Amino acid sequence: MGSRSCGNFLDLASGDLLDIPQTPRALPRVMTIPGIISDSNASGDGDSDSMSSICRDRKIVVANMLPLHAQRDSETAKWCFSLDEDSLLLQLKDGFPPETEVIYVGSLKVEIEASEQEEISQKLLDDFKCVPTFLPHDIQKKFYHGFCKQQLWPLFHYMLPMCPDHGDRFDRQLWLAYVHANKIFADKIMEIVNPEEDFIWVHDYHLMVLPTFLRKSYNRVKLGFFLHSPFPSSEIYRTLPVRDEILKGLLNCDLIGFHTFDYARHFLSCCSRMLGLDYESKRGHIGLDYFGRTVYIKILPVGIHMGRLESVLNLPSTCGIVKEIRERFKDKKLILGIDDMDIFKGISLKLLAFEQLLQQHQELQGKVVLVQIVNPARSVGKDVQEAKKETYATAKRINEVFGCPDYEPVILIDRPVPRYEKTAYYAMAECCIVNAVRDGMNLVPYKYIVCRQGSSLMDEALDVSMDSPRTSMLVVSEFIGCSPSLSGAIRVNPWDIDSVAEAIYLAITMPYTEKQLRHEKHYHYVSSHDVAYWARSFMQDLERACRDHYDKRCWGIGLGLGFRVISLSPSFRKLRIDHIVSAYAKTSRRAIFLDYDGTIVSHSSIVRSPSPEVIVTLNTLCNDPKNTVFIVSGRGRTSLSDWLEPCERLGLAAEHGFFIRWNRSSNWAMLPGDLEWKEIVEPIMELYTEATDGSYMEIKDSALVWHHQDADPDFGSCQAKELLVHLENVLANEPAVVRRGQHIVEVKPQGVTKGLVAEKVLSSMVNDGSPPDFVMCIGDERSDEDMFESILSIVSSSSLPASPEIFACTVGQKPSKAKYYLDDSADVVRLLQGLANASSPKPRHSAIFQVTFDSVF
Repeated sequence: MGSRSCGNFLDLASGDLLDIPQTPRALPRVMTIPGIISDSNASGDGDSDSMSSICRDRKIVVANMLPLHAQRDSETAKWCFSLDEDSLLLQLKDGFPPETEVIYVGSLKVEIEASEQEEISQKLLDDFKCVPTFLPHDIQKKFYHGFCKQQLWPLFHYMLPMCPDHGDRFDRQLWLAYVHANKIFADKIMEIVNPEEDFIWVHDYHLMVLPTFLRKSYNRVKLGFFLHSPFPSSEIYRTLPVRDEILKGLLNCDLIGFHTFDYARHFLSCCSRMLGLDYESKRGHIGLDYFGRTVYIKILPVGIHMGRLESVLNLPSTCGIVKEIRERFKDKKLILGIDDMDIFKGISLKLLAFEQLLQQHQELQGKVVLVQIVNPARSVGKDVQEAKKETYATAKRINEVFGCPDYEPVILIDRPVPRYEKTAYYAMAECCIVNAVRDGMNLVPYKYIVCRQGSSLMDEALDVSMDSPRTSMLVVSEFIGCSPSLSGAIRVNPWDIDSVAEAIYLAITMPYTEKQLRHEKHYHYVSSHDVAYWARSFMQDLERACRDHYDKRCWGIGLGLGFRVISLSPSFRKLRIDHIVSAYAKTSRRAIFLDYDGTIVSHSSIVRSPSPEVIVTLNTLCNDPKNTVFIVSGRGRTSLSDWLEPCERLGLAAEHGFFIRWNRSSNWAMLPGDLEWKEIVEPIMELYTEATDGSYMEIKDSALVWHHQDADPDFGSCQAKELLVHLENVLANEPAVVRRGQHIVEVKPQGVTKGLVAEKVLSSMVNDGSPPDFVMCIGDERSDEDMFESILSIVSSSSLPASPEIFACTVGQKPSKAKYYLDDSADVVRLLQGLANASSPKPRHSAIFQVTFDSVF
């Protein structure tokens, strides 16, 4: 059963669904063109100098929270704001040219009274280039603490609400709050964006339907999205009742970024399984074709800010803490863990592995210490409390069993730890372990590597020469985003306690030279792939993805969160019945080519034979002596003959033109060709059919087709690719071609195309002294593109005495060589009935074909 969702954008923001006040009045001054701030109260007759400004490159960065600290002054009771220097959003500016203007849109971490919001909005825009989205308290609670933290975040970390004790079940009111919050963000962006110039970069899972609102308002908006969390496998993601709405929201972007290929692969698999979309890789770029738009996929792990971290390394306070740590843990090996307190960071599993290490290697007792810094939990709930309780119980047990008055094996630091103190622990730890069972990127290993590289002041504090070799050792979970980029780390399965214990032992006992080599490799990668590199690379790809925005016509279709933009050639337009009927009536030698499935008979129809109305219409067209009408199909000749038996004068081309019949009384003509290759192909296809559940083989007189539309989408597609390569290899010297279509792999004789049928028919008309002055061709699939191309090439080559009226028309709004389109097979039938009305002689029951053009369009 399909999931219910809000049907209309206006409903999503109206009081009918959520009794919530609209966003407070717009910002009094907003950016309307890059580099220009307009005042809504300014008169329209100002001097021209006031409008002159240098247009600047501008980026709008959108995230749930602004990169700001906020605190109310205890004396004046006024709000004071400062930039959060540790915020990734602020640091990514380093990847942009110096002249780039960056504006931030997001919420504040504090709640502001309605009476203060307008003044603070202006202050934040003027002082920090920040535009706050003031979410109503109830919406903020349901949006962030509800849908984001209790439903999306657990799901994206592979946690399903199997029972009430393990996560919250889907709550539609929370979903509506999520949508409403995204709409408020969109409204704020629309106040400041110049859609033709600005680039918008949206961050993380809090805002996954925001792109739909923006794309609806500005069809050509330049829009990128980066997901900072994992994206789950399709088997997990498909359990979300609003799965399609979120996928379609992301697909309204131009570029979607992920930390790892695994996350991108899961997203692509969801698009394939749930939306039926295919992707392809061209010149290193992965792209999804989505209604004529190419949505690009970017795999790019985020980096750290080297300058920020190195500056902390050189602080006197950091050097002081380093000396204290060195003295406290003298003659001991320090193992470090820094994690948030939540169920996915695997802190308790890490402690169990450390306990196993002390049991199996008793010589290490008294010589190794695990310092576990616990960051404050980002959410509250029963699961966090249970994780905290288990962590403390395990640490207490280890210390009681293996500790002594002057030795504490596990040190838990569960308090706010300043950055300089964390940096000191990074610098002094011989090994760092990140044992998360599921995480996004996790930059702890990167920070550790940089801190182990040291600095001039740090070297002085430790009495180490600047040219002395540096070492670091990492034990990282294979389930975190940074793992693939750290090839020198020891990767572990955090659930395997024994292997984690052995990995820690290997890390602290590894030869010094090997530690040095691993550190050098890691430091080179981390220092060259910093946050500036990440931002610069993403924005370069976003600019490339948006280059052809104005080369195509765009228009929106779909309601509510199902909205998407069709992007097609500027000359591509809908074929109007009155337009083609006018040209039809003025001509006297007409050639009409029609596909069968999906053109005159709908793909969704269970009955594959044409309706009585279609038969009458075809007969009327065929009985006009000015017309030559052909059905050109991939179907076999027996099926076409049976279904179209009542049409005496209708020409048929079966199996893409391998068999041709000019009318019912004539014999089938067959193209000459060697079909011995079928004996090679058939056993191969049988092998793949047996190995692929849901697939089957269709045997035609001239071709063999392997179908996999009923197989598992991923496995069927994989098998189709393999079969294609297999057949191309074995048929390299045979007169046959292998092609892959939608859910099929087909082998047919060389030179057999629907385009060849069109060439033969048109050539025959010319040879008979009746060159066509009207050519119409309608089809819905890839094979019909051959007909469109063939007809257009014949006209352009001047092989006809005079240029005829050409109407190449595809079914459905999609990229095509055709100039026109019709929406569906019902549109095709109405068009044919309009032509039948203009034919001579008229059909007996002409009332059937009364078509009012205004009612159709």
